[in-house]
Amino acid sequence: MKFSISTSQMPNIKTDCLVVLYFLKGKLSASAAVVDKQTQGLLTQTLKQEQAQGKVEECYLLHQPRGLAAKRLLLVGCGDLKQLNERTYKKIINTIARALDKTAACSAHISLVDVEVQHRSREWSLQLGAEGLYAQTYCYDSFKSSVDKSKSKASKLNAVCFHIDKSKKTFTKALEIGKAMAEGTALAKDLGNAPANVCHPAYLVQQARSLAKVYRGLTCKVLDEKELKAMGAGAFVAVSQGSDQPGKLILMQYRGAGTAKQAPYVLVGKGITFDTGGISLKPSAAMDEMKYDMCGAAAVFGVMKAIAELQLPIHVLGVVAAAENMPSARATRPGDIVKTLSKQTVEILNTDAEGRLVLCDALTYIERYKPKCVIDIATLTGACIVALGHHASGLLSNHQPLADALLKAGQDTLDRAWQLPLWEEYEAQLDSPFADMSNIGGKGAGTITAASFLSKFAKSYKWAHLDIAGTAWQSKGLQKGATGRPVSLLTQYLIHQAKY
Repeated sequence: MKFSISTSQMPNIKTDCLVVLYFLKGKLSASAAVVDKQTQGLLTQTLKQEQAQGKVEECYLLHQPRGLAAKRLLLVGCGDLKQLNERTYKKIINTIARALDKTAACSAHISLVDVEVQHRSREWSLQLGAEGLYAQTYCYDSFKSSVDKSKSKASKLNAVCFHIDKSKKTFTKALEIGKAMAEGTALAKDLGNAPANVCHPAYLVQQARSLAKVYRGLTCKVLDEKELKAMGAGAFVAVSQGSDQPGKLILMQYRGAGTAKQAPYVLVGKGITFDTGGISLKPSAAMDEMKYDMCGAAAVFGVMKAIAELQLPIHVLGVVAAAENMPSARATRPGDIVKTLSKQTVEILNTDAEGRLVLCDALTYIERYKPKCVIDIATLTGACIVALGHHASGLLSNHQPLADALLKAGQDTLDRAWQLPLWEEYEAQLDSPFADMSNIGGKGAGTITAASFLSKFAKSYKWAHLDIAGTAWQSKGLQKGATGRPVSLLTQYLIHQAKY
């Protein structure tokens, strides 16, 4: 989708659909009032005839409006102007997107200048507006037949212009950021939604190499299963060895301008492209959704695309621990003990707690880069869904300033996280009579004990863990699919660090 900004007079705009706003009791926004005057009271008359109240999600579409160059006019209710908060604003953007979807409009011109969201800048409104509109047009139909594609509900909208009252460089930057985040999120969704017979570790390698060819400053390195085994990554190989698809450790390194001597910010994504549970086999119900167990890796891809699109002046290493967890004669058994790359030993009590096994060796491997900080992203525990539902990602960290920065980025993008404790008391649940630790910590505090396990491999640097088991995908009907979270959160965090 193409985005632009314009200061032109709205009545003169040639577009498939002109979008203006109104509030409670039919009060018109400043831009809508200009349009109303040009159309000799058309907006006022329409709202009066329809007995419009101005509530959020209320909207009216007019065709061939008199006195305007636009083919359509969309009036969107915004509620009480004085109490317009972030949640309401998001609803307004979604309402605009859904209403445009129902038309044949390929272009739209939208006035958001009259919307003042509480405690937020107009640049924030523009960034979130662009990202939200792009997200609403997303449609994954790569595997639909040509017949089905002809019936596709994919949006026809491909160009959006935002009306502003005066030109500012900050508005242009906000638009660029919103677009980059949306494109990164779309890539993460595509990878998450792809079936596991297509999206396996080797496929992720192809995607990483393709990104490196497109973007300046981005390079790709891959360690295969044989190399991982030779270097002593026993935990990683314990997971990947059960599959005919060899595991891969993918490293995408982005160096922005002037960062030759800068230590990298490291993102590590869990990339279990399909999780059967291994010998500890999962129940069959909803097992198809285990293709989403690589959504942490998908988020890393999305962020790398977004920051490369923006050409941020920052050094970032994106690491993907890619493997399939399958039951076979070669698969790891419950009770097996493996030696990790850190030389610590792990008793594998449950082969379905495999994500932490590939991640722990990845966390050890990246020590050689002397990272500024490390953030891992994983669909790690069902316990996180019990604790936080599907609204917030779980956050645990050994460095409070890092945790605070991630929480702020989540608030800024509405891609929120919530911090859980990482106290030493929880580590006792991982004790094993036969190895340095076990890979599960019992029934209680599953999200915390999983993070406690990972923390044992992240002692040499500032580290945070994002458990996205509840936020990475939706399971309901036709809305089922990857969400692309937390691409926005992580991209915003890196934007803040780059002071972009």
